Amino acid sequence: MTAFYHVCFVVPHLEQAMRDFQRSAGVEWHEPVSDRLGEWDYRIVFTAGGPPFIELIEGPPGSPWDASKGARFDHIGFWTSDVREGSRRLEEEGLPVDFSGCPYGRPFAYHRMDSIGARIELVDMSRQAGFLSGWHPGGEAMPAIDERPRD
Repeated sequence: MTAFYHVCFVVPHLEQAMRDFQRSAGVEWHEPVSDRLGEWDYRIVFTAGGPPFIELIEGPPGSPWDASKGARFDHIGFWTSDVREGSRRLEEEGLPVDFSGCPYGRPFAYHRMDSIGARIELVDMSRQAGFLSGWHPGGEAMPAIDERPRD
């Protein structure tokens, strides 16, 4: 699991989930950030303190982070050396793309992994410096899945 760096829950109420994690496990949080992808406005936050991180996303109905039927474990995130090659590899392994941010200029993709009832997220290494700057200033680089073809 060298490239695993976070787990994510989609939640209908970001602040409530943050409070519950803080009260139950002493988890500390960064300040939530609002963003937009395509037609969807969403809010996101990561734990403070370094990997592995817990991510919470509050998204609208119909979005990739729809929690209108209740909070849920959504995905486990991995860095990859090449998100397109990684997505191709996962599809070949029988894990279909559930949603890709690539058409929106965001190099990440979610793949369904029905055996765990959740998704796998691949995030291109090109995003890591920005992630560290925003969510883990001064943090060390994290490893990625090497997507070079294997003989």
